[in-house]
Amino acid sequence: MTILELHDAYIMQDVNTVLQKVTFALEKGEFAYLVGRTGSGKSSLLKTLYADLPLPAGTGAVAGFTLPKKGSTDKVPYLRRKLGIIFQDFQLLFDRTVAENLLFVLNATGWKGKARKQQRISEVLMRVGLANSAAKMPHQLSGGEQQRVVIARALLNEPVLLLADEPTGNLDPDVADSIMRLFQEINNAGTAVLMATHNYQLIQQYPHRVLKCEQGQLIDSAVTPFELT
Repeated sequence: MTILELHDAYIMQDVNTVLQKVTFALEKGEFAYLVGRTGSGKSSLLKTLYADLPLPAGTGAVAGFTLPKKGSTDKVPYLRRKLGIIFQDFQLLFDRTVAENLLFVLNATGWKGKARKQQRISEVLMRVGLANSAAKMPHQLSGGEQQRVVIARALLNEPVLLLADEPTGNLDPDVADSIMRLFQEINNAGTAVLMATHNYQLIQQYPHRVLKCEQGQLIDSAVTPFELT
């Protein structure tokens, strides 16, 4: 089952085309890395996939939703409920506890019932190894623990696809490895993952398909094998 598909897509950042004629698909439960130099289009591609940027040309579908052209945003909330989005800079609400951060997302995505919401929060925190951290404030957690909260937040709506933008970029190697193992577990349980990263050591340690943004093109290791340099 295909959960992400682009065909002849153009990826824009402001008025500039950063990637052109992008064609690739991701199947249910697949894991792929997204690599490339800073400014090569990785983040813009991810933003297009979660409809933060419009798709000006070509076609795209993610989790059963057609990616919007300019101005067509009414389906975006429904698309995002099928996705987990993980940012490098966490984007946690620092005036709320871990549980309140997660509750904010459940309320925003239409969950009903206090007990049901508390149960879901407990489930995702246990899954990321933070069962005892619900009442803590974000500043009381390490960087690695904060990233685990972000992953828990992304898992709340049982996404079919996780989009992760440099999720280990600010973490030391041991912590990055533990976060990577967590992504592997999530992927093994059936969630597809597309992860932008600069960390080639992790790619060598946990090999998967690689998509490389280079000179306005997207090169797919499943189609054209290449060396990571």
